Amino acid sequence: MNLQLPPGGVLVSLGADLIEVERIRGVLERHGDRFLDRILTDEEKAYCAGMGAPHKHIAARFAAKEAVSKCFTTGIGAEFGWKSVSVYHGPRHEPLARLDEKGQALLAAVGATHVLLSLSHTESHALAVAALVRA
Repeated sequence: MNLQLPPGGVLVSLGADLIEVERIRGVLERHGDRFLDRILTDEEKAYCAGMGAPHKHIAARFAAKEAVSKCFTTGIGAEFGWKSVSVYHGPRHEPLARLDEKGQALLAAVGATHVLLSLSHTESHALAVAALVRA
């Protein structure tokens, strides 16, 4: 796991979330697409569907969304929704965060300019660490 501040960057806020992969698998079995449509963007759904064990990648994205919401101290709700942040990958396959209008407004309100993400998962757990930084 590597979160790297931009040169001269300042850490504004930090959030983390750990979730049991089996919990996500159970929700998927019970609610399927309804659950996915509620928490993931189309881009995230497509990425996870293409993986050998989609539930692990879904769990990591769930944790990422929770971790970012903790950075903003809002939790998931009216101010910051499940789709307010979307996880995608950069050129070195590093996880990156894309914020919607609500997320961008919160980022500006707390004086940050970037969201940094680190994701990890095992057979049993998925972990996300998020940092809001000002460059």
